[in-house]
Amino acid sequence: MTANHMNYIDGRFDDAGSGTRFEVFNPATHEVLDSVPEAGVEAVERAIAAARAAQPGWAKLPAIQRAGHLRAVATRLRDIREDMARTLTLEQGKTLGLARVEVDFTADYLDYMAEWARRIEGEVLTSDRPGESIFLMRKPVGVVAGILPWNFPLFLIARKMAPALVTGNTVVIKPSEETPLNAFMFAKLVHAAELPRGVFNLVGGRGETTGAALTGSRAIDMVSFTGSVETGSRIMQAAARNITRVNLELGGKAPAIVLADADLDLASTAITASRVINTGQVCNCAERIYVHRAVADEFINKLIAKMAATRYGDPIADPRVDMGPLVNKEGLDKVAAMVERARSDGAQVVLGGQIADQPSGHHYEPTVIINCRPDMEIMRREIFGPVLPVQLVDSLDEAVAFANDSEYGLTSSLYTRDLNAAMHGIRDLQFGETYVNRENFEAMQGFHAGRRKSGIGGADGKHGLYEYTETHVAYIQHG
Repeated sequence: MTANHMNYIDGRFDDAGSGTRFEVFNPATHEVLDSVPEAGVEAVERAIAAARAAQPGWAKLPAIQRAGHLRAVATRLRDIREDMARTLTLEQGKTLGLARVEVDFTADYLDYMAEWARRIEGEVLTSDRPGESIFLMRKPVGVVAGILPWNFPLFLIARKMAPALVTGNTVVIKPSEETPLNAFMFAKLVHAAELPRGVFNLVGGRGETTGAALTGSRAIDMVSFTGSVETGSRIMQAAARNITRVNLELGGKAPAIVLADADLDLASTAITASRVINTGQVCNCAERIYVHRAVADEFINKLIAKMAATRYGDPIADPRVDMGPLVNKEGLDKVAAMVERARSDGAQVVLGGQIADQPSGHHYEPTVIINCRPDMEIMRREIFGPVLPVQLVDSLDEAVAFANDSEYGLTSSLYTRDLNAAMHGIRDLQFGETYVNRENFEAMQGFHAGRRKSGIGGADGKHGLYEYTETHVAYIQHG
């Protein structure tokens, strides 16, 4: 795989001001896939200037015309489904099946957000004064910087670009340095869809250089970031200097609560699926389990069997695998170190628990850990790997208390046949999302948002769309 990847600025592919290039690796084989440009400050500033110049004209277009461009990109994306899926698998390590799901979901998301073109609504407010009308209108924020993660890199382009563009904003996108190849392919689709110049811009680079130039710019009106808490905190600090609006989806430590009356086959299957998807590298993955003592032995045995049956390896060499490698050695070493510290703290590893014996790649064995306590790091810090720690509880209230005792508040799940217990859990769990008797995977028409250190703002649906707008109230005295 070799291509002359260039930044996409003001409707042109341009390497000027890009500085150095950096290599992109296949995490399953360690081979170099390609190289991409690292945009320097000058290139970033040109991209922002292009977005700024294009934004007024783009906002004046009827929203339905803006939506037509999104649909054109979606159509072109479907035309290269297999090539894009293979690229995602090669550079990120997810299975080909999941990569195809990501491509399909991305195209559908572009179409879904395009549908909002005729549904962006303001309000008419009642005035206290005779002969006055009060109108609340929604207007675009302006220029949006979208800074992407590596775990679902293609979908996150659409998650940031689509609501921004349909509401009249322009964007500058920076892909993750781990997975930029799909983004440069996507820029070619945007170019083919003939968006007006400057509406969509793409700059490659690392966070400490290209990302810093974006987040610290006075000409950026909003930064939308998905990634780690640590990076999100740095982005907030940079944005604070200019009082720039931020939208942050950060880490998660999703609890899964299994009550005594739960369907244990369903629970073990859904929790396994919610852990091994993308090798556990999903912020809404099931990260810790609280199981009722009365069914703990039976549930744990079923969980072990499900996790043990998980096939792993190079997803290109063997398309039948259920999960591929971790994205890099840093992630692999972090998972291995967390499991070792859990052992030292007294937890018992009953499945896996070590770096996998594979010819190459960053593979870790599917792992189940029992005898966990609420004070253990493995129950408190995000793992981001195929590891499931289990703690026993004696009631729903106890499980909810342990679940809520966390820095994170993104997703949660609950398994029970009792509707009252389910509603009790939903009422008391302090998380942005709760899944009952199903795997952790959000819908595009929902609202994916977290509490505490899991982020600020959210994405998807009507509420996610309006994140990219600001209000303007007009008071009209007319008689």
